[in-house]
Amino acid sequence: MTQQDLQTDVLVVGAGLGGIAAALAAAGRGARVVLTEEHPWIGGQLTSQGVPPDEHPWVERFGVTARYRALRDGIRDVYRRRYPLTEAARAWQALNPGAGWVSKLCHEPRVAVGVLEEMLAPHRSAGRIRLLERVRPTSATTDGDRVTSVTLASVAGGPDVTVSAAYTIDATETGELLPLTGTEYVTGFEAASETGEPSAPATAQPDNVQALSVCFAVEHVDGDHTIDRPERYDFWSSYAPAAWRGERLLSWTAPNPRTLALDERTFTPNPGDDPLRVDADQSKNAGDGNLWLFRRIAARDLLEPGFRDSDLCLVNWPSIDYFLGHVLDVPRDVEQARIADARRLSLSMLYWMQTEAPRPDGGTGFPGLRLRPDVMGSADGLAQAAYHRESRRIRAVTTVTENDVSHAVRGDRGATRYDDSVGVGMYRIDLHPSTGGDTYIDVPSTPFEIPLGALLPRRTTNLLAANKNIGTTHITNGCYRLHPVEWNAGEAAGHLAAHCLATGRVPHEVQEKPDPLADYQRELIASGVELRWPEGEVHPY
Repeated sequence: MTQQDLQTDVLVVGAGLGGIAAALAAAGRGARVVLTEEHPWIGGQLTSQGVPPDEHPWVERFGVTARYRALRDGIRDVYRRRYPLTEAARAWQALNPGAGWVSKLCHEPRVAVGVLEEMLAPHRSAGRIRLLERVRPTSATTDGDRVTSVTLASVAGGPDVTVSAAYTIDATETGELLPLTGTEYVTGFEAASETGEPSAPATAQPDNVQALSVCFAVEHVDGDHTIDRPERYDFWSSYAPAAWRGERLLSWTAPNPRTLALDERTFTPNPGDDPLRVDADQSKNAGDGNLWLFRRIAARDLLEPGFRDSDLCLVNWPSIDYFLGHVLDVPRDVEQARIADARRLSLSMLYWMQTEAPRPDGGTGFPGLRLRPDVMGSADGLAQAAYHRESRRIRAVTTVTENDVSHAVRGDRGATRYDDSVGVGMYRIDLHPSTGGDTYIDVPSTPFEIPLGALLPRRTTNLLAANKNIGTTHITNGCYRLHPVEWNAGEAAGHLAAHCLATGRVPHEVQEKPDPLADYQRELIASGVELRWPEGEVHPY
């Protein structure tokens, strides 16, 4: 097919949360933006990957950007306008549609897709944002330290597209532009000699990457909905990872991320709990005791009786963590084969639940569990995309290390303060089992800031990071990888690109010089980006 060529001010590759935030910020300041996405849905980890938002306990009051808050408000507004909520649910100001324990805003991913599309709509109508759908980056050109173009190939049979831009933002889930543009980066676990981190190994482990997961949603209804026995079920049903100390991966038993003791969770579909009493605050309660409730994304008892036959449970548990191999810097066929294997693991967990899982009544199997392909927007009922917890990460002007955010290291001093802060975030340092054989690292952190230097490669001058590819380490990625932090990083990157276009400055100059930095930070504050945590309002957990 004929090659297409486009020219724009800002190219944003990846329409996950960071990419959408970057596009909105840049377009909001008058820049022309081309935004690209590989999967059927925009929204990344919130939608095509199916992960309810992991957020800090203060999210209802502060600690996120105004645009991120608008996204959250928009999701709740859909439920209030379109769903037959009970009177009590409608009166619940901080409505949690799924009443899940992992987040104060558990919801169906398709609702978030609609809200994100609505947020983009005015800019798409005005021609400020052009969305290229179902494409992935395959090559790039550079001129010295500048990226000059990126070529994207269609995954749906369309023509290749080459986009030239003054600024390029890598908002992909795995830092795909970094090798294509020759931008220096790191993968896996850095050495303690490089980062000074007390939890780092003596030598670097570039192939030691956190598990990825392929999530899915189920309901529990009458009838037998058992799927066909998955390929490789015999392997997965007997697989016992070292961290499970003899227990099988497909079970209700898994290491407690915080204590590493083996915990046995419960699983009770549609337990008849009071969803209005759910207090989703992981600083008080991890919330994973009953797996049905942990990431529930639709609570039927918040709706008028008879509207929904079952809750919807989103499965993203230790039993579907895939750590037999990573997908960074491997041949494309190996990457695809490993993701396919992760999908087989997820289906194997479902089949085990339907046929072998112990029930509270002493029986085995829950044949009433039914996949909801419509909820996930896929043919097989699994998420459209794998949930990547860890990406390639730029060799950044500023790299956030364990020594900057760990409560064990920082104590009452709080996290490192940055003169070039472009936002805030908070989550525990939460690392899942990894391809190097490590078990969980899940330890307290302190409320932290996002330094502008973490978005800037040391050398490449017009490429900005806006996802899990920012300047963190294997360890600190564990607290910087969550939804609101990704959004904030993307929003800051989009603002920076537009600021540089308007002023003639370059990103490294803005970061290095006090006056340009102050100008840029004033623009962030005016747009609703919080640069500091309020004194005395937050605490480690």
